[in-house]
Amino acid sequence: MSTSTHTEPVPGPHPELGDGRRRRTLWITAGLVLFLVAVVAASFWADGVAGTTSLDDRRSAPSLDAWFGTDWLGRDVFARTLVGLRLSLVVGVTAATASALIALTLAAASAVFGRWVAAAVNWLVDLFLALPHLVLLILIAFALGGGTKAVVIAVALTHWPALTRVLQAQARVVVSSDYVALSRGFGRSGGFVMRRHVVRHLLPHFGVGLVLLFPHAILHEAALSFLGLGVDPARPAIGILLSESMRYLSSGMWWLAVLPGVCLLLIVKSVDAIGDNVRRLSDPRSHHQ
Repeated sequence: MSTSTHTEPVPGPHPELGDGRRRRTLWITAGLVLFLVAVVAASFWADGVAGTTSLDDRRSAPSLDAWFGTDWLGRDVFARTLVGLRLSLVVGVTAATASALIALTLAAASAVFGRWVAAAVNWLVDLFLALPHLVLLILIAFALGGGTKAVVIAVALTHWPALTRVLQAQARVVVSSDYVALSRGFGRSGGFVMRRHVVRHLLPHFGVGLVLLFPHAILHEAALSFLGLGVDPARPAIGILLSESMRYLSSGMWWLAVLPGVCLLLIVKSVDAIGDNVRRLSDPRSHHQ
């Protein structure tokens, strides 16, 4: 009498599941990008409305006529929020790009130009990571006299260390490769190796890091504006709207702070989700997880 055993196959990652996740991630990313584009497009329509005062409609609660209500001068809070979000996005893009470029340059240089340059870059990274982030941000903005330019510089000079660490690890892998050794064997300079080999291979990681820096840049711009060190108070930035609303919360005008704050949170979470999805798309291992 014979017995036979039947072994069930062990399920493994199916390529169609990975493709489905990839398509879903692409659709989500495209939807979030369209949402941000719609916010920017709507803000241009709101430019003329944001500064219009109507003393007869002061302190109106949210309604069909004024979705976010009006402030103490009768200005439409929804229009001012849209304009403020556009300003936050512009400042965030500029500051995050500058900060990411600093990280890319320092990481590539530390991997190519020897241990002394690497030691100097590591010392700078450790120094900036050891300092209280928000305090350093406020000090730089205060030293530069405040304003939009000061905010961009302050955010750019304080957000590069963590990304530099990530790019350094990738740069060391590139520098240790055979084709870089061959390029050096042909007498190519360190600058050539840095431009043609290291920076090119770091660009995907640079792009993901740039998108992930963006939400931090937006939040810190709003924080500096809230403290009076940000953009011109005459401009309807989100931080300024939140700062001005503090004087009227006790009188029941909750919409002045809550609704712009929720919109800022939605923008930040949207950009953060885009960065996370871009990271997943650039990592082949994540398609089957």
